[in-house]
Amino acid sequence: MEYKTLGNTGLLVSTVCLGTMTFSGGEGFYKVIGSVDQAGADELIKASLEAGINFFDTADVYSEGESEKTLGRSLKNLKISREDVIIATKVFSRVGPGRNDVGASRGHIMDAVEASLRRLQMDHIDLYQIHGNDSITPVEETLRALDTLVQQGKVRYVGCSNWQAWKIEKARGISEFRNLVRFDTLQAYYSIAGRDLEREIVPFLEAEKTGLLVWSPLAGGLLSGKFSRKNQKPEGARRSEFDFPIVDKERAWRILDVIAPIAKAHGCSSARVALAWVLTKPFVTSVIIGAKSLDQFRDNIAAADLKLTEDEIKQLDEVSALPPEYPGWMVPFQNTNRLDPGVQPAWRSVRQAS
Repeated sequence: MEYKTLGNTGLLVSTVCLGTMTFSGGEGFYKVIGSVDQAGADELIKASLEAGINFFDTADVYSEGESEKTLGRSLKNLKISREDVIIATKVFSRVGPGRNDVGASRGHIMDAVEASLRRLQMDHIDLYQIHGNDSITPVEETLRALDTLVQQGKVRYVGCSNWQAWKIEKARGISEFRNLVRFDTLQAYYSIAGRDLEREIVPFLEAEKTGLLVWSPLAGGLLSGKFSRKNQKPEGARRSEFDFPIVDKERAWRILDVIAPIAKAHGCSSARVALAWVLTKPFVTSVIIGAKSLDQFRDNIAAADLKLTEDEIKQLDEVSALPPEYPGWMVPFQNTNRLDPGVQPAWRSVRQAS
């Protein structure tokens, strides 16, 4: 297992993180995601620690809080020292019927963190993340609440999830100007079938040394190997019942056509290849994997040891490349001779050709 710093901090986290959305289950959406009971959770966490994982991600909304409870109990059951694990949870989604039981307001954040700490049976949260984009609450209010939690010692680092690049930058500017805690991470969707993040968000994260935590690296199971052009709704697959996240299916089938022979060459699953590809990206801090069983976990965790060749990475990069989009195609066009004076300007080449 490899480790990276959590953004621009000194905290080291494993490059694979165990996501606990599958814990407990409950009703509706979370029943479809997974219903791992306490014994199963203990087994998965024990296997994670043995594999070198020290990073665990949950949220107050997962299974109506039961995921946090199950994670906390597992650490107690396994007698894991608190300082040996990095625990991340989130606040934002609706957790009750009240008007203020949702969002990133100071009021909801201060209530939600106490509830999460009780469920986790902990006195602090290592990484507290704003789970969604609150279109009502001013960013400064959210940051001031998070800053208070850090000053109180209840939270050590903060992050956000599913935010746009411009809003993370706005938050960064406010943090710097007001001397408030800043976001150390972004948790976002990224997979070989969904590389939209690379247009604006990845360059921003790299420039500001902000960590990237990847959710749904298998595109909601679409890249698991169960799905294909001929079998687009396999029985028992989560995505067959809940088609999310949004993916260009035709593009995904082309990607799977390239993944298949690579997986065969390595004697492994398509899922392992898809995860290994994400792990090759230098801007990725940690990849969050969720599992319903120990066998699924073992297959996914093996991606950390799968070394793709340069040619295999090139094939995967090319088949999954994003289509050109303005201003992305204009920037290299205008910078052809910016660093090398010997390179002929693009406009001159066009003029000579005419």
